Amino acid sequence: MHRLPRPLAFALRRTLSLAVCAALLSNVASAQEIDTLRKIKESGTLIIGSRDSSIPFSYKPTGSGDPIGFSNDICLKIAEAVKAKLGLPTLRVQYTLLNSLNRIPLLQNGTVDLDCATTTNSVVRQQHVNFAPSHFVTNITVAVKKNSGIQSLADLAGKTVATVAGSTSIQLLRTYKRAENLEVQEISGKDTADAFLLLASDRAAAYVLDDVQLAGLIATAPNPGDFRILKDVVLRQEPYGIMLRKNDPQFQALVDQTVTGLMRSGEMERLYARWFTQPIPPSNVNLNFPMSDAVREAFRNPSNKGV
Repeated sequence: MHRLPRPLAFALRRTLSLAVCAALLSNVASAQEIDTLRKIKESGTLIIGSRDSSIPFSYKPTGSGDPIGFSNDICLKIAEAVKAKLGLPTLRVQYTLLNSLNRIPLLQNGTVDLDCATTTNSVVRQQHVNFAPSHFVTNITVAVKKNSGIQSLADLAGKTVATVAGSTSIQLLRTYKRAENLEVQEISGKDTADAFLLLASDRAAAYVLDDVQLAGLIATAPNPGDFRILKDVVLRQEPYGIMLRKNDPQFQALVDQTVTGLMRSGEMERLYARWFTQPIPPSNVNLNFPMSDAVREAFRNPSNKGV
């Protein structure tokens, strides 16, 4: 077999690598420049990125059918605004299930138009996507079994802790471990329900996640009385925002106007009450999660500032 001289082979490989990188960057750039309103008008379809177990934000109550929830209701209001803006007689809403790992790439490449679930608006993510004004503010905390004897983060030493792959909770846990020199083992679930199963089955002694999602998972568990949330433990307060693509000012303006309008009119508070202080499907459990001061402030002064 004929071999190229080593310097020439190295140069060729480097050139090919640069070409591949350039092509990938070009694809990302072109995806970021999608005109979403034009895309929707041409297809007659708005594609919503959803979840199947993020109670009560975006979930499937029976395991099939379209998702429902607080975030989903907000996105359906955006769909109504899009339909009116474009003057469409009908607008089809299509759902695509996302997870913490693929939600940003599938938004960037045009697979979905909105991510409507429980995504934290962070300054790191703002480098890749944009956010609507925050519709929720949560505390990152810990759930344990009542009989575990765990009362604080220090009690997690030497134990296994569950998190969700691709979530901010993982980074916060690792930051705490480094700062406090705490030795814990991490185990990740593919989504919130999967990670909760790790705790429920005793494969993990604790579960680090947003307090509201922990409350939803516990309330709808077969044995909710087995669990407790360490309410005095707060790793960080985080705002949720609906994600959309960057470099799409017309669609961004419509989304911002719609979400802000829901907050200013009082409709957002009514949606909140529906999902957090009243019985919800499928088993008519009431999460009894009254609105916090942080959420009230988010509704009073709409902002898409990240953490």
